[in-house]
Amino acid sequence: MSLFDKFRGLFSSDMAIDLGTANTLVYVKGRGIILSEPSVVAYHVKDGVKKVLAVGEDAKLMLGRTPGSIEAIRPMREGVIADFDTAEEMIKHFIRKVHKRSTFSKPKIIVCVPHGATPVEKRAIRQSVLSAGARRAGLIAEPIAAAIGAGMPITDPTGNMVVDIGGGTTEVAVLSLGDIVYARSIRVGGDRMDEAIISYLRRQQNLLVGETTAERIKTSIGTARMPDDGRGTSMQIRGRDLLNGVPKEIEVTQAQIAEALAEPVQQICEAVMTALETTPPDLAADIVDRGVMLTGGGALLGDLDLALREQTGLAVSIADESLNCVALGTGKALEFEKQLRHAIDYDS
Repeated sequence: MSLFDKFRGLFSSDMAIDLGTANTLVYVKGRGIILSEPSVVAYHVKDGVKKVLAVGEDAKLMLGRTPGSIEAIRPMREGVIADFDTAEEMIKHFIRKVHKRSTFSKPKIIVCVPHGATPVEKRAIRQSVLSAGARRAGLIAEPIAAAIGAGMPITDPTGNMVVDIGGGTTEVAVLSLGDIVYARSIRVGGDRMDEAIISYLRRQQNLLVGETTAERIKTSIGTARMPDDGRGTSMQIRGRDLLNGVPKEIEVTQAQIAEALAEPVQQICEAVMTALETTPPDLAADIVDRGVMLTGGGALLGDLDLALREQTGLAVSIADESLNCVALGTGKALEFEKQLRHAIDYDS
């Protein structure tokens, strides 16, 4: 990047947003990713009037711990907007946070959307971004953004397979010549894994834990395969005993969490198998050579690459910055808009 480009980047307000179910990342043209915060908004409700109290990291700390007058909301569900007004407030807040100046030229914003999003869901995202102050709102399919962010040569005439496991959805796609040959979006992701852990502990241990605890268990000892010793590492967790209603502490092992996560992991494996069965033979041959690339926060689940390798027999690798791949790819689409304009939709 030349000095002039860097200088121009300082004054550019165009940005790319990875509006995720769990986290929102903002990439500013010429400057890279400069914001990564949870997709949560906390409101203070008084006499039926809502006032924004906190957004992002501060609001996430309030999840599951709020009094009656405060509500913490996650406006994104399964990769799309579930609460229109809250999403708009969140996007506005993040735009203001990125541009510390209160007055700035209206930015052009590119947002990634799940491949399976309906036209209505796409319109809601576009409308939210425009209402939050964008000059123009473009949409890019999440699998394309993830593959670009992972550094895959998607513009070549060869088959590339990417599996992007986000908070709300898993996108499985085969790409060639810069576009999608086959894609499937399943509504299984990090959130579904958390729910699986919560329901497993309720069933097997009579212990009720919240979403925050379930997420901590998943990131600390979560694994997609049964540990070799049948137990694995363990951790202490606290929750409410459902038998007598009092708080208690128990120990959970990796083997138990592997059992809890078996169903969502199997659904991801099945989606990959279906994609491989549907891929044209020549592209399938390329995928045997190149293997499968995992991106997204869910790719960090322990041994998920090994579980997929066992099912498919293919080489499976995890992208270097798997958490940021979609945001980086959306940012690159903004930087190299001319070359990738076929992938960006400005007017649906």
